[in-house]
Amino acid sequence: MQTLVICIDRDNDLGDKANVLAPLIGREANIEAAVKLATADPEDSDTNTIFGGVKILDELLDKGVDAEIITLAGDRNIGIISDQKIANQLDIILKRFPAESGIFVSDGAEDETLLPIVQSRMKIDSVRRIVVMQSANLESTYYIIKHAFNDPKISQTFFVPLGLAALIYAFFLLIDYSQGAIIGILAAVGLYMLYRGFSDTVDLYWEKLKDSFYSGRMTFFTYATAALLILIGTLVGLMGVWSLYTSQGIWYYGIIPLITSFIHSTIWIYILAIIFADAGKIIDCRQRSEPSGKYIIPAYFVMSLGFLLWGATSYLMSLNPVMGGTETSLQAGLEIFVYSIVFAIILALAGIRASNKPQKKEKRSKR
Repeated sequence: MQTLVICIDRDNDLGDKANVLAPLIGREANIEAAVKLATADPEDSDTNTIFGGVKILDELLDKGVDAEIITLAGDRNIGIISDQKIANQLDIILKRFPAESGIFVSDGAEDETLLPIVQSRMKIDSVRRIVVMQSANLESTYYIIKHAFNDPKISQTFFVPLGLAALIYAFFLLIDYSQGAIIGILAAVGLYMLYRGFSDTVDLYWEKLKDSFYSGRMTFFTYATAALLILIGTLVGLMGVWSLYTSQGIWYYGIIPLITSFIHSTIWIYILAIIFADAGKIIDCRQRSEPSGKYIIPAYFVMSLGFLLWGATSYLMSLNPVMGGTETSLQAGLEIFVYSIVFAIILALAGIRASNKPQKKEKRSKR
């Protein structure tokens, strides 16, 4: 085959709205899918993308070019998951139709972010963006705002943090604690922004967690335990910081002592959570008779880091009388810091030694 016309539906509107499974191959299949999508949602731009691809296909066939049209669809969770699905679909199609080149068809910049993925697998001769011409009334500000807010991707981005802020503020006003409203709003909006920033990573781990649950792997239990430990550790650290803050105030202790107190009270809970997560991977590897060294080695370095942070925070707390200096003397804090460095070095060296063993085995097996 000479040319492949590639249409992209990155957020899988075909599957969610028209119940059409991708990939779509051939002119008839694409036209049928476009009609179903237009019937389900006449305003979806992916319909025009497919029809635009069909027009390009017809033009190529009229010129005697051996061409075919395909449509690739991703996932509602735009990012790593959707891009991996599109890449897998393209790999399968290229095995069936080893085309010399392709024409990339999209409805905007969002779909065109997949262009490097497609170009890594085949040569792209042209990129076509299908833009729908609208009447003056449809281009009015009211129409644009209305349909933008009806889009789940836009409405979730703007409405969720505003709604959380309004609910938190109303709750703290109800209990007559206005100062807590500011803290609660900042915490909620901050968590939401972190989730949006790491949404691809969160979605990826969520998919792995579901996969481990349905396949009966140990990682489901250990991941859930690790998440619970992280939550408990965070709450313990925040309660300790809050007790210090409410007793004298941040102007008395300062930011560094409060952060030191948080790390000192949570570090081992976080370390235990990471080790639990790795333990599940190790057990699953042993059950499948796979090498588990790559999961054992990080445990050494994680515990080494834990000793360093715990020893450093213990020493800092012994320097400050209001942060625990009365319980731990300066000399005792220094001794703890020195011993923790020694233990950290021993664990790091053990991890380095363990990391060299699999390499030796691999070399012997190759010989």
